[in-house]
Amino acid sequence: MELTYVDQINQAAAYIRGRIAGREPVVGLVLGSGLGDLASEVEDAITIDFSEVPHFPVSTVEGHAGRFVIGTLEGKTVIVMQGRFHYYEGYPMRKVAAPIYVMRKLGVQTAVITNAAGGMNRAFRPGDLMLICDHLNMTGDNPLIGTNDAGLGVRFPDMSEAYNKSYRELAHRLSSLIRSDDGDSLELQEGVYCGISGPPYMTPAELKMLARLGGDAVGMSTVAEVIAARHCGLEVLGISCITDMAIGEELEPLSHEQVMEVANRTKPRFTLLVKSFVRAVPV
Repeated sequence: MELTYVDQINQAAAYIRGRIAGREPVVGLVLGSGLGDLASEVEDAITIDFSEVPHFPVSTVEGHAGRFVIGTLEGKTVIVMQGRFHYYEGYPMRKVAAPIYVMRKLGVQTAVITNAAGGMNRAFRPGDLMLICDHLNMTGDNPLIGTNDAGLGVRFPDMSEAYNKSYRELAHRLSSLIRSDDGDSLELQEGVYCGISGPPYMTPAELKMLARLGGDAVGMSTVAEVIAARHCGLEVLGISCITDMAIGEELEPLSHEQVMEVANRTKPRFTLLVKSFVRAVPV
């Protein structure tokens, strides 16, 4: 008999639970393109490749290691997704969102969901970190389409505060305490993330449309995971690393290698911010 979606999630969670020796992670982190090195900060770590987990696909994108790292970060037990699955890889939205439900089954209460994104707000610069205050789902799909299982969440989940406001306020407070090499504090941007299907980067006309709709940054991930997180009761902090400027009127050619290069340069500040948040968040 074919397993249901919930059965698959339960089996995946049971496998991971059997590998982590009684640990119960309270914070789950999803690390986007070029940001995966934060996982090296996890202490007493257990590593599980996605390919080992029942019903999991594999991540096929450069900059995504494709594994879980479970251990201690800033005094809390965490589970880190070093890489993720994308809709543009050919995976159904439910498959993209499944790891979030698995994290919830393992005990996670707070999700930190990150990505590399193009900046559409003219006040942004490559290398900025943007706290996500809201999103536009422009993928044309949704992970909740289909039969709802009450064991995961309600049929019609509320999305009025998809990204926890108190978490954003905490991140802003923490950023003021983080100093760069020249002594300046870390200034965070805040804005609306537009999630698209990809894999092509957008045309100038498409970017102008998204900016007029209220978007500040654009990327090919995150929205499905956040929808699933809110569906199953997780509180979310979303962070975009602005790797390039995606302004329709001034668009220049872009490659994935350029995105990775800027994300790599931003990693020290990103790492400090996320570690400070994990230490301070009340879970």
